[in-house]
Amino acid sequence: MQNKIFKLVETFIPDIYTDYRGDLWTVWEEKKFKHQLMFNHDKFSTSRQNVLRGIHGDYKSWKLISCVYGEVYLVVVDNRPDSPDYLKWDWTILNDNCRKCVLLPPGFGNAHLVLSEYCVFYYKWAYSGDYPDVDKQFTLKWNDPRIEIEWPINDPILQKRDR
Repeated sequence: MQNKIFKLVETFIPDIYTDYRGDLWTVWEEKKFKHQLMFNHDKFSTSRQNVLRGIHGDYKSWKLISCVYGEVYLVVVDNRPDSPDYLKWDWTILNDNCRKCVLLPPGFGNAHLVLSEYCVFYYKWAYSGDYPDVDKQFTLKWNDPRIEIEWPINDPILQKRDR
């Protein structure tokens, strides 16, 4: 059952300037947010339809995420053991039409399932110290019965880590 975890994370749709050449938009403008974050790591992920990446996260990073091309079904899970919302989840659609962005605090995991033929997914990371690579991250199984996520497909394409 879907829960309203998005009350615990920030979502926004940036202002978009459009003219005959295309679009221009700002993903992050520090003065518009209550958090003073020093972003120090950016990543792009490309995937094809029905690929499911995640559920991954860590306990020290903030992540600003968006889909810059295509469309994904984004799932966010609260993985903070001391939280009253522990293992609750929510979802939203991210795509290149609305350009919605989600800012995840530490302790939240995210996953995305590609709905379009192809997508480009963007992560902007803020953390102190060293990058929390795979050995410092948590992984929750995409179909963990404790979480009961309602995915739009039953047989996604997964990497070994996510099975």
